[in-house]
Amino acid sequence: MAEEEIYAQRLEKISRLKKEGINPYPNKFAYTVTAQKVLNDMPAGNVILSGRILTVRKMGKAAFLTIKDATAKIQLYIKQDVVGAENYRIFELFDIGDYIGVEGTVFKTRTGEITIKVEKFQFLSKSLRGLPEKWHGLKDVETRYRQRYLDLISNIEVSEIFRKRAKIISSIRSYLDKSNFTEVETPMMQSIPGGAAAKPFTTHHNALNIDLYLRIAPELYLKRLILGGLERVYELGRTFRNEGISTRHNPEFTILEVYQAYSDYNDMMLLCKNIIQETANAIGVSKISHEKTEINIFGEWQRLSIETAFKEAGVDFQSFFSETGIRKLGQDFEVENYQNIPARKIFDHIFDKLIKPKLIEPTFVVDWPKFLCPLAKTKAENPEIAERFEFFIACEELANAYSELNDPVEQKNRFEEQLKEREKGDDEAEFFDDNYIKALEYGMPPCGGLGIGIDRLVMFLVQQESIKDVILFPLLKPVK
Repeated sequence: MAEEEIYAQRLEKISRLKKEGINPYPNKFAYTVTAQKVLNDMPAGNVILSGRILTVRKMGKAAFLTIKDATAKIQLYIKQDVVGAENYRIFELFDIGDYIGVEGTVFKTRTGEITIKVEKFQFLSKSLRGLPEKWHGLKDVETRYRQRYLDLISNIEVSEIFRKRAKIISSIRSYLDKSNFTEVETPMMQSIPGGAAAKPFTTHHNALNIDLYLRIAPELYLKRLILGGLERVYELGRTFRNEGISTRHNPEFTILEVYQAYSDYNDMMLLCKNIIQETANAIGVSKISHEKTEINIFGEWQRLSIETAFKEAGVDFQSFFSETGIRKLGQDFEVENYQNIPARKIFDHIFDKLIKPKLIEPTFVVDWPKFLCPLAKTKAENPEIAERFEFFIACEELANAYSELNDPVEQKNRFEEQLKEREKGDDEAEFFDDNYIKALEYGMPPCGGLGIGIDRLVMFLVQQESIKDVILFPLLKPVK
């Protein structure tokens, strides 16, 4: 039946219900059990529950229905002799997709299926559109993302992914709160976006007549709180970067950033490990499959110098510390437009090609070139190397951390270097933030900072290949 016919037919049923004095959209329904509770316990006596109708199988003056609530699917049995002829006539106005409330007793059918024998029922909501593919398995990926509500109705495993995501986020907050960190909120609209190499989204505030930017990171505000004396802070929230869309990138994403006074990037390694293992525990995961490898989240976590990684790949690491050297590497590795793009992007291309595919087991890749880390403190024994790590597992980066730069003079010099890069055409270089420099001049204690991409962490833990599968409403190109 065409969609327009279904719509018209169901509108007509609503009219019939109203003529019978039945409200197809009542305000409230009080249920006493969930479907899962009934399946687990088979409670005696009458039960009251509700759900969406997924299937209807009529057999003369009786019918079997499958309904689904937030916990499980369960079968109902409605018989005219039990509910009465008049009520059964009303029941026949139900369609797949409608919400129903029922009261009845629990029994097992001859095939052993736990079922509710309905004594009373009530319309809770009339659906005007038919469910996709007769409810059992919405497969079209584009439809799943654009109409996530249909995806959740049709695919039980999708609901489970997002319940696990909620548990992961809750476990992070619980762990940090117990570790004496304070959760804070910092501005999402900023006059100077900073804290990451990324292109911001621009918006305009009419009353002040100024341009503002959606934040690319909360970092610089969180470090202001450290120097203000809060000492242990974190923020778990939305961040925005005006970049491409892929299986690993969504312009709007969720990030955790944590800052701890009197610590460095070594302390952040331990914190990172504890947080990720805590989230794995929260959803009952200990091992993850990657291609043919089984990764033990609670096994050994490796520490790998980025210089060693390049040396093992046959690349002279010192080449990254001169403009000539890095452009030559860009040429050698056939980096597109290597003559003109920022050195940072040449480095990323070579790293992604040579190093990243080998990072299967949990690995902290440590000690990055300073030019990649304008907000990180350098090593005492080598001013060209920053105390930074990126954490990789299953060939994906999940976390990034620094020993935070707290020298205001050096930070100002770094911002000036970034400004030169921006003038040369790097629109993802750090902005010069005078207010942040002024804050640093009041003195910030030694500090470690950690960022974890929540969407990628969820992807890893629930074994999904695309970031769109762990974001309820990913950004999509509009339908024309």
